[in-house]
Amino acid sequence: MPDPAPRRDTRGILAPADLLSRVRFRRRLPAPELRPYLEHYWLIDWALPEPYTTRVVPHPSVNAVFQRYGPLGAGAGAARSTAEVSGIGPGLFTKRLEGEGRVRGVQFRPGGFRPFAPAWPVSAWTGRRVPLREAFPDTDGAAGDAAVSAVLSPDDDHAVVAALDAFLLAHGPAPDPAAVQAMELVELVRADRTVLRVGRLARLSGLSSRSLQRLFASHVGVGPKWVILRYRLHEALERAEAGAAPDWAGLAAELGYSDQAHLARDFTATLGLSPTAYARGLSAP
Repeated sequence: MPDPAPRRDTRGILAPADLLSRVRFRRRLPAPELRPYLEHYWLIDWALPEPYTTRVVPHPSVNAVFQRYGPLGAGAGAARSTAEVSGIGPGLFTKRLEGEGRVRGVQFRPGGFRPFAPAWPVSAWTGRRVPLREAFPDTDGAAGDAAVSAVLSPDDDHAVVAALDAFLLAHGPAPDPAAVQAMELVELVRADRTVLRVGRLARLSGLSSRSLQRLFASHVGVGPKWVILRYRLHEALERAEAGAAPDWAGLAAELGYSDQAHLARDFTATLGLSPTAYARGLSAP
């Protein structure tokens, strides 16, 4: 059987067509033994005549992010390279891109990061962006510099994937049945739109609500209610970007919100503008 392809949707990216017209963006699959734990690798390169700000409503995923800012053909002294672990972002993520640069990212499946950094609960990273060495202590110093260079130096995507595979396989994954359970439950929330309440997810999991909360804190990084609402907010954004103005009241009920006002509050708190204002901005010439 052929390998599965990485997902192609742009969920969570605000105004995705605008972003994709300015950068070279692609997703690549990791090695087969890593796929149960990773969504994909994501690779971005840009050379912009003027700055551009991209905005993303984050998934409930931890990312490892290798970044290089500066002329891509220049030596290491003319560019700035960093590597970090980015925990789940509770709010809107905004990033200003300018000049030339590249990013090589690892998006872990929700629940899939802890087998690579088992010393801490995933909630320890939530809302934080920390140097790679904080999650992977052996990447301090020369070892870390070598790992970052191996990922950021190649222009060929296959070489980048090979470097990322080698880095991750050197750090796990450690066997963790709780991680497998957490990944399965988050995937259930993402795929089954009837899962609109934590109580229903607890019943489907066979766990008490308290045990479910503990599992999500330790292995996902946020609570199950947050995950449910975030995926439903992604759906609301996708509807708004589809063209015709949504029936917001009907969509709120469909996505499990108590009423339209609840959806509007969640939407506005995350994006900084109301659903109707966002849809209006998308339709503006």
